[in-house]
Amino acid sequence: MTKTPRSARSSASVIPLRRGTTLEMVRLVCPDSAQALRISESFGLAVLDSDGIRDLHERLIIETADALKDGLSERAMQIHLQRIVGAYVGSAHGAGQFYTRAVTEARDATAKLANDSRDEDLAGPVGFDSQAQRKREFAADVGAQAHALRMAAEGAVAAYEQVVGETWKPFERPVDNTADTVGRKAAKAQISAFD
Repeated sequence: MTKTPRSARSSASVIPLRRGTTLEMVRLVCPDSAQALRISESFGLAVLDSDGIRDLHERLIIETADALKDGLSERAMQIHLQRIVGAYVGSAHGAGQFYTRAVTEARDATAKLANDSRDEDLAGPVGFDSQAQRKREFAADVGAQAHALRMAAEGAVAAYEQVVGETWKPFERPVDNTADTVGRKAAKAQISAFD
C-alpha cells in the first residue's frame, strides 16, 4: 500500500477575519465639508472649521508620537497609533451610521406630513414644532457631529501615514469562535443526523 503525499495546504484551516472599519466607510456615511456647510446654513447651526478640525487632530497625533518616540520601538509605535487611529475612525463611522438613520427618519416624517389627510403629523399648537420639524433638526445636529468626527478621523489617518510611513489600514482580527458553545455544538450534531 502506497501513501500519497498530503498537501500541507489541505490540512491547514482557514481562519476568517473580522473586517475593520475603513476611512472609506466613514466617508460614505458622514457628510463632507460642502454638505456640512449646507446643513449649517439651512438649519442655522454654527459653521464648522473642517480644515481646522482635521489639521488639529493631525498635529495632535504627530505630537503624541513625537513625545513617545524615545519610549517606544518602531513596531510598538505602529501598534499604538493603529489603535488610536482605529478609535477615531470607528467613532466617526458610528456617528455617520446614526446620522444616516436620523436622516431616514426625518425624510419619512416629512413625507408623511405632505399627506393632507393625516392629522397626527400636522403642526402642533402655536409655538411648537411638528414632529417632522424636530426630526429634521435632530438629523442636522447629528450631521454636524458626524462631519466633525469625520474630519478628526481624516486628520488622524493623515498623521499615521506621516509618522509610520505607510497608509493606515484597520486591524483585522480573526473571528472569535468561542461562541460555539457545547449546546450549539450538540445542536449541530443533532441537526446533522437529519441529513
